[in-house]
Amino acid sequence: MILLDTDHLTILTYSESSRCQALQAQLDSSPDQKIGTTIISVEEQWRGWFAVVARHRNIHRQVQAYRELVELHAFLSGWTILPLDDSAADRFEQLRAGGVRIGSMDLKIASIALVHDALLLSANLQDFQKVPGLRVENWLT
Repeated sequence: MILLDTDHLTILTYSESSRCQALQAQLDSSPDQKIGTTIISVEEQWRGWFAVVARHRNIHRQVQAYRELVELHAFLSGWTILPLDDSAADRFEQLRAGGVRIGSMDLKIASIALVHDALLLSANLQDFQKVPGLRVENWLT
C-alpha cells in the first residue's frame, strides 16, 4: 500500500498543476495500486481550511474558503482513508518510548503507515527518516 502524507495529498487537489500531473503519472504507473491517506492528513487538510474561515470576519471573505471545503470533501470522498486505530496508537507509544522525536501528527502518520506496512510518500524526509522501519519516499522531486 502507498500512503500519501499531507504535502503529496495537497498537490493532488490542484489537478491542473504540472506537479499534480507528474505525481499522478507516477502513482498510475506504480505496481502498487492500493493508494490512500491517513485520517491525520485529512485532519490537517480540514484544519487548514477551518483556519482560513476563522481568519475572516467578513462573511463574503469566507465564501471561497467554504467553497474549498466543499471541494476538499468531494475530493476526499474517493480516497481510502486509514484510521488511527489501537494498533497504530500502540506503535505511536512504542516509538515515543523508544526516543523517536518528531511532531505528534507526523508520528501518528508514521505509526499508521508502519502497522499497514505501507510506503509513505512525503516531502518531509528529514523527520520521517528518523522512524525505524518506516519506508518513505518523496515523489515530488
